[in-house]
Amino acid sequence: MSKGTSTIEIGQIVRVKKGREKGKLAVIIGKLSERFVLLADGDKRKYDSPKKKNVQHIEPTDFISEEVRMSLLETKRVSNGKLRFAIAKYEEKLETLEEKGDVHDV
Repeated sequence: MSKGTSTIEIGQIVRVKKGREKGKLAVIIGKLSERFVLLADGDKRKYDSPKKKNVQHIEPTDFISEEVRMSLLETKRVSNGKLRFAIAKYEEKLETLEEKGDVHDV
């Protein structure tokens, strides 16, 4: 995985690599700078209190939730339900790929 911010986009699902939430999935809901992003999962980490995270401490996936992305770009907000749905959709995709044996980048 590249550590550069070129792979970081709003609405992208990421896995946390460091800290208390290590191993958890979250959605990028904002970019503060080249080094920091805002993460939320709609459950423990709500949209209204996102986690500021160093991009070196997250592992980006290739999955970008268009629903979350469009909502943030159009209204500057997203519901916690949409965040939970996006993560569940990604997890469902992973399960499908694991069943087929096609998992490359988890």
